[in-house]
Amino acid sequence: QVQLVESGGGLVQAGGSLRLSCVLSGRTFNNYAMGWFRQAPGKEREFVAAINRSGGSTYYADSVKGRFTISRDNAKNTVYLQMNSLKPEDTAVYYCAAGVVAGSAQKYEYSYWGQGTQVTVSS
Repeated sequence: QVQLVESGGGLVQAGGSLRLSCVLSGRTFNNYAMGWFRQAPGKEREFVAAINRSGGSTYYADSVKGRFTISRDNAKNTVYLQMNSLKPEDTAVYYCAAGVVAGSAQKYEYSYWGQGTQVTVSS
């Protein structure tokens, strides 16, 4: 059974930083490209960042480029999202996802999803 578990969310002031983690179990981690998405109240779930299986290629939404960094540690079955210079508009539930297409911003390309972790940025 595949399981993705996110952690690291919380409440932070604008300009602050958080690092999200997501651990995959039940499958071989380095067989999957990984992505992070987020969903704010009343809005569609949107793409944030993605990374290929080796970690050598990364992809970002324009809204987070230069502020967020996605990385992975295949030895720990973990993908990370380092979030710096946070803004109130980054407030959302953040989800990690696993798929086979590297760099996809499309939700349907991802087969497995975590339960989400709340990030709240106060102004």
